[in-house]
Amino acid sequence: MSQSCPFCRIVSGELKADIVYEDETCLAFRDIAPQAPSHVLIIPKDHVPSASHVEDHVLWVSLMVAVREVVRRISPDSGYRLVVNCGEDAGQTVPHLHVHLLSGRPLGWPPG
Repeated sequence: MSQSCPFCRIVSGELKADIVYEDETCLAFRDIAPQAPSHVLIIPKDHVPSASHVEDHVLWVSLMVAVREVVRRISPDSGYRLVVNCGEDAGQTVPHLHVHLLSGRPLGWPPG
């Protein structure tokens, strides 16, 4: 847990969030600056700075199980995109691993 990390503060209940899903290892909540009509962030409850810091593959499994449950709850009509930014140059602004789930509009390609 990092006191300076806003996602850790959401996990601890110090900061409020619109929570969509929670289990033992993951938390999913709506992004406060959505980039699509539906924009949910799925995070591990333990502080992991980025995808480069994942040492146990079980964490990825837990995140993808959480993604599946969020998709079931928000029921995107015509598809969705998952995005994981790793590092500042990739657009990671919060140093806590998170998966963006975007849906609700056509998402162009290439994304960058």
